[in-house]
Amino acid sequence: MSFKPLFSKSLGAAPNRLHLAAHSHHLWPDASFAGQVECWEDAARLADRKWDKVMGDVWPEAQAHIAAELGRGQADAIVFASNTHDFLIRLVAAAPRAAAGPLRILTSDGEFHSARRQFARWVESGEIALDQVAAEPFDTFSDRFLAAATAGDHDLILVSQVLFGSGRRFDPVEQLAGLARPSGPWVVVDGYHAFMAIEAPLTPTAAATAFYLGGGYKYAMAGEGCAFLHCPPGFGPRPPVTGWYAEFDDLTLPPGMVGYAGDAMRFMGATFDPSALYRFNSVRRMLADNNLTTARISAHVAALQKQLVDALAGTALGAAELLNPLDGAPHARFLAFRSAHAQRWCAELMARDCITDVRGDVIRLGLGLYHDESDIAAFAALAGQLA
Repeated sequence: MSFKPLFSKSLGAAPNRLHLAAHSHHLWPDASFAGQVECWEDAARLADRKWDKVMGDVWPEAQAHIAAELGRGQADAIVFASNTHDFLIRLVAAAPRAAAGPLRILTSDGEFHSARRQFARWVESGEIALDQVAAEPFDTFSDRFLAAATAGDHDLILVSQVLFGSGRRFDPVEQLAGLARPSGPWVVVDGYHAFMAIEAPLTPTAAATAFYLGGGYKYAMAGEGCAFLHCPPGFGPRPPVTGWYAEFDDLTLPPGMVGYAGDAMRFMGATFDPSALYRFNSVRRMLADNNLTTARISAHVAALQKQLVDALAGTALGAAELLNPLDGAPHARFLAFRSAHAQRWCAELMARDCITDVRGDVIRLGLGLYHDESDIAAFAALAGQLA
């Protein structure tokens, strides 16, 4: 079955393009356009009063969608920002230190650039002390990371649920979350490549003690500006990096008082662009109207991934090392092939208007709801021309 009609605007805007980067910049469905228009029309119609609509209707609807998707069900544990880097800064500033000196952080060497770069700079400036667990060998990564978190003496522990470079999963999220305490350590799970790719990625048990990061840029199909943070209750009641929206529920405080909301809004920043929330809500409504759950979308993608791997047999790309093999278990929404030729292959495909992406020596092929069997055949034909 093809769901291309739900993406008619994006596909029609570049009809000759073959876009296999749904894991990177997911094409926007038509519903996101409707959400963008709704945001603009509300601003025009309501002017100053648009914030009553945003915070009274749009924001709570988006919270509810995310809470349901995570499997947690507690909407007031969700707060939004423009990107996850904003939350990283707020979390590191708020995390309690068990000892004098720099904040002690445990992470992996396979984290996305927003964490990798910021952590490296904080190490340079002496703000943090960083321990990293090697992502490779991948088959033992989860066990090694959990062992380091258990044995170490860290203030903050951050790991990706799905590693962005390889598509490999960190499975013992619940066990890791069990280490967290309000007084430290804090556990932060970067779920950007899991949210709306893996069904119910945060169990209620894990949600009780773990922070969880995600956003709308990838599988949520809502574009940029829709990052979210799940905040466990009791962790960081007064974050030191704070915007005025963090006391939005209590603007009657006396002058000079720094108040905080009691729920996830305590990690809120300041004035923001709400259009991403409108897009996200509109997309979620579209998915519900078409009975497109994460499980159903994942099944659609999994079938295409198997077809793609089979179709690449006998090609140069098919001979590359597949870092995240298909094993029937819940899988990343992309396939990661390692080869010394990855950069060249990506460039040659780009020259043929076929969009993939490359991270070092790994070329990633991301499939989504807007792909069908015809795209697999078209890509296999292009891959057959690679040497």
